[in-house]
Amino acid sequence: MPTEATLSMANLETIGSPKLWTITVAGLLLLLAVDFMLTRRPHDVRMREAVGWSIFYLALPLIFGAYLWGAFGTGVAVEFFTGYVVEKSLSVDNLFVFMLLLAAFAVPTALAQRVLLYGIIGALVLRAIFIALGAAVLQSGTWAFLLFGGILIVTAGKILKDALSGEEQKVDISSMRTIRLLRRFIPVTEDYRGSHLVVREGGRRALTPLALATVAVFATDIVFAVDSVPAVYGVTEDPFLVFATNAFALLGLRALYFVLQGVLAKLRHLNHGLGIILAFIGIKLVLHWAHGIWTWVPEIPTLLSLGVIIVVLATVTITSVYANRRDAEPASSPTER
Repeated sequence: MPTEATLSMANLETIGSPKLWTITVAGLLLLLAVDFMLTRRPHDVRMREAVGWSIFYLALPLIFGAYLWGAFGTGVAVEFFTGYVVEKSLSVDNLFVFMLLLAAFAVPTALAQRVLLYGIIGALVLRAIFIALGAAVLQSGTWAFLLFGGILIVTAGKILKDALSGEEQKVDISSMRTIRLLRRFIPVTEDYRGSHLVVREGGRRALTPLALATVAVFATDIVFAVDSVPAVYGVTEDPFLVFATNAFALLGLRALYFVLQGVLAKLRHLNHGLGIILAFIGIKLVLHWAHGIWTWVPEIPTLLSLGVIIVVLATVTITSVYANRRDAEPASSPTER
């Protein structure tokens, strides 16, 4: 990796020069502005439109990764692609929760993409905050790797416990404190008013159900940010790469939602895979911390991590497809048996 392109943030090394940060953030804002223009007029998203935009947003990280490969070397590119695969996997889980929220609030199909866009923007802002906090914690000492590893292992245990219980994931709007507080202090209209979040009704301002759905999505963004940022720091310690992987993984979720809407519920083993991946990265972080104290403790290479993550995701996808086909087969009669 060229040292001339490598900056130092205290004891953290980063490829993120001011120029690279400026170009990346400007490109991100431009893409978000385009998304706002596309969702300005509510409309039902056709599969062709959703697939086209999904391909575009999947091509962007490939192009960016190729640039990193040429400019900074194989190591940086592998870290980026590994972090991207982790974040994209977690973002699919985000989409499933968004789907449950949209159903719970009975959001019209034509307005769903606007709620998703608000959710993506909220997630980006929260990830940026958590990434900055994570960088500050890492600068304070190697104990941060032990902390992040512990968070991921505990989270993985909870995810696996819920997945193995066999209970379907549900969203209880009435249990959300933010929603209860909003309903208590601010009037809410009975029906949706287009893409408006706030309207004037009876001489006073009132929230629309779209605003409540957006707040609920923001609340879930906080939970996902707590899990995802430590997971990427388990792949790379470069704050710029952490931000870039999060940004590229979140961009395009609006279009991907409509592509995977009928598939998400069928990925019944996705949470099993995410639990295994988070536990694996948590162990990787703990080993990295231990290696700094006892050099004989082995570390897990990033390239091996990428291979493990891909194998786990492929496995849970195959097992989900097999389980769905098995359940779809009619029960055989006694004579057939």
